[in-house]
Amino acid sequence: MATLTNGAILATGGYSSSGYLSSTELYTSSTGLWTTTGSMSTTRCYFAATILSNGKVLAAAGYGNSGVLSSSELYNPSTGIWTMTGSMNAARYTQTAVLLSNGMVLICGGYNGGALSSTELYNPSTGVWTVTGSMNVARYYHTVTTLTNGKVLAAAGYGSSGVLNSAELYDPSTGLWTNTNTMNYGRYYHTASALSNGKGIIVGGYNGGSLNSVELYDPSTGLWTTTGSINTARYVHTGTVLTNGNVLVAGGYGSIGYLTDSEEYASSTGIWTATGNMTTARYLHGASMLSSGVVLVAGGAVASGYTNTAELYTS
Repeated sequence: MATLTNGAILATGGYSSSGYLSSTELYTSSTGLWTTTGSMSTTRCYFAATILSNGKVLAAAGYGNSGVLSSSELYNPSTGIWTMTGSMNAARYTQTAVLLSNGMVLICGGYNGGALSSTELYNPSTGVWTVTGSMNVARYYHTVTTLTNGKVLAAAGYGSSGVLNSAELYDPSTGLWTNTNTMNYGRYYHTASALSNGKGIIVGGYNGGSLNSVELYDPSTGLWTTTGSINTARYVHTGTVLTNGNVLVAGGYGSIGYLTDSEEYASSTGIWTATGNMTTARYLHGASMLSSGVVLVAGGAVASGYTNTAELYTS
């Protein structure tokens, strides 16, 4: 899910009991209603969606009815229509994407018969993808975080050697990746967020079982340190930075199965506090913040299959 510049939430693609999806819906907070809008040209899941500086949404690569995808397309909020744009140089899914300060989109890693180390840049002014420096470690199910210094942190994931604890930094000014210090715990299916103090936080994940460990990355030292553990070990959950600077994690999957519980992290204390439970236990869902600061959680997998339910969290 993505928050548009007009405040609406865009949900597109994915997977349901009917198969791969191309359908798109908009959530309007003033009415609390979902409305259908233009469908993507291609069914896709495990893709990357990024809000561009011009307000359009870029959907890139993924997996659909035709297999692994290299195609990408743009959603125009003013018309509600998707149009095809340049194709990537390498097809992939389970990749990550981040908007750089120069307006370009960086796509990192992913999977296509094996873990990928290649990365590409999308230029919205030309609609063209260009290859940039490859990561030192091929990875998927990883996370990327934009740091306050403008560099991009890629952390953990899964690769040819198994679960990864490695991390590396991309410098947009040089187009190169450099290794940084390794994490204390290897993991994938985790979440990553940038804190207001400039540090990156990695929460939970999976490594032979669900994890409750949490780590902080300090860009000034390049070091990882453990901080307070979450109360419930989880993976394929969501992580959202709230307006008060706290981090909300919600749902996911743990040792007891599908989770309804959520908790907040206070960076000032390093402590997680349990907060209200969701109505529906879910994982592989989406979460986006509304302009009001309320968090919208929608969709995902549930015990009976897939759900179209949505709910709101107010801190």
